[in-house]
Amino acid sequence: MVSIKTILHPTDFSACSDHAFRLACSFARDQQARLTVLHVLERPVIVPAGVAMAPPPPPPIAERAAVRAQLNQIQAPFPDLAIDRRLEEGDPATGILQVADELNCDLIVLGTHGRTGLGRLLMGSVAEKVVRTAKCPVLSVKTPLSEEKPA
Repeated sequence: MVSIKTILHPTDFSACSDHAFRLACSFARDQQARLTVLHVLERPVIVPAGVAMAPPPPPPIAERAAVRAQLNQIQAPFPDLAIDRRLEEGDPATGILQVADELNCDLIVLGTHGRTGLGRLLMGSVAEKVVRTAKCPVLSVKTPLSEEKPA
């Protein structure tokens, strides 16, 4: 049996992430593993064609504080399960992969919106990049049909 000691749950605070969080908590409880919840605050980069740009400035302190408060509101459904919380900045997929490497994670449990086709092409897919390039197993969780909201 595979030993899972460290689980990373990246969140974007969506319903998809919430469902994946509950599953990550169950795994952490059952495996007696450490669970870290991570949010990567994306820094938008607008690059006009042919123009070199400096890295964007960090988000305002108020925005970071609001996101930190939202992250701190996430509570494990099991009273005896302690979770660590991390807030990073940058590209979400890159940040997830860096934190997973830093923590030497045994498993990443993340929610996915399940976009396909043009939606994925235009929006990109954090989950897809993480699944393709993570050094540890990744469990990609789509919200069950019964919990999806109509389009």
